[in-house]
Amino acid sequence: MITNYNYIVKVLKRVLSLAFTLFIIYIALRLSVFYLPFLIALVLALLLEPIIRWLMKKFKWTRIVSSIVIIGITLLILLAIIGWGSSTLFKEANNLLEGKSTYFDKTKNMVNSFTNNKAFVDGMPDELKKNLENIENDWINSLVNWLTNTLENLKTWIKRVPNLLMTFFFTLMALFFMCTDKIFIIDQLEHHLPEKWMKKLTTHLHQFISSFSNYLKAEITLIFISFVISLVGLVIFKLCKLNVPYPLITALGIAFVDALPIIGSGAVMVPWAVIEAINGDILLGFLIIVLWSIMGVVRNLLEPKMVSKHIGIHPIFTLIAMYTGFKMIGVMGMILGPIVLLILKEIYSPMIEQGIFKSIFE
Repeated sequence: MITNYNYIVKVLKRVLSLAFTLFIIYIALRLSVFYLPFLIALVLALLLEPIIRWLMKKFKWTRIVSSIVIIGITLLILLAIIGWGSSTLFKEANNLLEGKSTYFDKTKNMVNSFTNNKAFVDGMPDELKKNLENIENDWINSLVNWLTNTLENLKTWIKRVPNLLMTFFFTLMALFFMCTDKIFIIDQLEHHLPEKWMKKLTTHLHQFISSFSNYLKAEITLIFISFVISLVGLVIFKLCKLNVPYPLITALGIAFVDALPIIGSGAVMVPWAVIEAINGDILLGFLIIVLWSIMGVVRNLLEPKMVSKHIGIHPIFTLIAMYTGFKMIGVMGMILGPIVLLILKEIYSPMIEQGIFKSIFE
C-alpha cells in the first residue's frame, strides 16, 4: 500500500512538473508580445555574439568597441531594408488607391464585354440573365472593397511610424546593453539565482542557441528558395514578352515581403495579379497566381522537413507545432511553435530519450 502511494505521488509530481512547464511557456509567449523589443534585442544579441567575440579576438578590440561596430553595421542594413520596403509599399498603395476608380471601370467593361457577347447570352432565360448581372455586380463590388480595405490597412500600418520608432528605440538600447554588458548581466544572474539553476540554465541556453541558429538558417534558406523560384518565373515571363520589366528587383521585393511572417508573398502577388487582370492582361495575372501557388506549395512541403532537419525533430511534430501555434496566436505562432517545441526538447531531453510516458508512469 505504501509502495502504491509513493508511486502515485511520483507520477503526480512528474505530471505537475510537465504541466507547470507548459504553463510557464504559455505565459512567456504572452509576455513576449508585451516585451517584444527586449525579446528582439535578446535574439539579435545571441546571433551577434559570435561575431563580437571574433572581432575581439581578431583585432584585440574591447567588447564595447566590437559591439558598437557590429550594431552599427546591422542598424544600417536594417534601416536600408525597412526604408526601401516601407517607401515602396506606401507608394504602391497610394497609386492603387488613387486609381481604384479606373480599375473598377476597367473590370466592369471587361466583364460586360464578356457577358454582352451575343453568342454567350443568346437563348439564355431572362431570369438567368438577371441573376448573372447581380452576380457580376456583387463580384466587382466585393473585389474593389477587398482591394480598398487591404490597401487602407497597409497604409494604416505604415502610418504607425511613431509607435514603430519607439519600439525600434527600445530595441536598439536593449541590444546595446545586452551586447556591451554581457558579463555584468551574467554576474547578476549568478548572484540572484541558485548555483544549480544557473548550471542548468547555461547548459540549456547553449544548446538552445545552437538549435535556434540552425532554425534561422532553415528559414533563411526557405526565403532564398522563394526568391529563386520567383526570379526564374519572372525571367521566363519577361522572355515570353509579358509585362515584367524588372524581374530581379521584383523578385527581391517578393522575397523581402515573404520574410515577414504576418504578410507573406501573397500580399504582393495576389493584388498584382488582380491589377494585371483588370488592366486586360489576364494571362499575366493568371501566371502570377500560378507562380505564387508554386512558391506556396514548395514552401509548405519543404518547411517542416528543413526545419526538422536543422533542429533534430521529425517533420510531423514540427508540423503539429506550427499548426498549434497558428491556432493559438495566429500567423506568428507558425514561427513560435517550432521554437517552443525546441525549448521543450532541450528541457525534457532525458525524458524524451527514455520515453515520456515511461518516464512518468514507470
